[in-house]
Amino acid sequence: MSLNRVLRRCTTVTAALAATAAACLLAPAPASAGATAPTATSGIPLPPPHAGFDYQIGGAYAPPAGVEVVSRDRGAAPAPGLYNLCYVNAFQAQPGAEQEWDKDLLLRDANGDVVYDGEWGEAVLDIRTADKRRRVAAKVNGWIDGCADKGFQAVEPDNYDTYTRFPKYLKASQAKAFISLLSAHAHGRGLAIAQKNTPDLAPARKETGLDFAVAEECGEWNECGAYTDAFGDHVLVVEYSAKGLRTACSGWGDRLSIVRRDVGVSPAGSADHLRQTC
Repeated sequence: MSLNRVLRRCTTVTAALAATAAACLLAPAPASAGATAPTATSGIPLPPPHAGFDYQIGGAYAPPAGVEVVSRDRGAAPAPGLYNLCYVNAFQAQPGAEQEWDKDLLLRDANGDVVYDGEWGEAVLDIRTADKRRRVAAKVNGWIDGCADKGFQAVEPDNYDTYTRFPKYLKASQAKAFISLLSAHAHGRGLAIAQKNTPDLAPARKETGLDFAVAEECGEWNECGAYTDAFGDHVLVVEYSAKGLRTACSGWGDRLSIVRRDVGVSPAGSADHLRQTC
């Protein structure tokens, strides 16, 4: 499971992403200058802005007092009475799950070997052709159906940014074309759909049908403004360091939903569990 991008960001930031980050080093715009909060396709409800947020993709537990929005893995049940995001790994296979995919849907190098995201041990999915995008989307959309059937209100497809780590094989245009298939299906099931990370593609939100953002470490990397420019205040921020939390809270604490979690996103009661807010 791809839980965060702490180490990836240190070693694999693309030129486009670096340019975005550099632009965001400017002080964030005041609330009055932020983009108008977007409305989801077909009037589907979005997570309430500036709400209490908890990121539970590493294991579900009773949400703390004041939490209104929760993200959980697709294998978990939604938290009763709250706005729930359903996490799915959309662009890469879960560790050890390669056999669940048709062999030709796993990205391969010139030698025919499967390409892996080494940080997480995840095989990269091949979305380079329209036919393969359609077939991969059919499987992921089945998971989205499961999210809808369980009562989640939104879906969080992870690894939209895979192309930035494997530019030799994948292109941004392919990522946008693929996630557009997921957006259309999610909307058809009455679910909102999040853009996960990937600030360089935030301006394409209308093209891709994405409704709001889940941004890991936008405080750490001075990227929060890239998301608010596209999604208004409908941005859920997850930080993994004290510095990132301070930066996010000082610049955006009166507008966005912000939480700091431990790197492993461990459930409450475990030794590594950490949760802080502004």
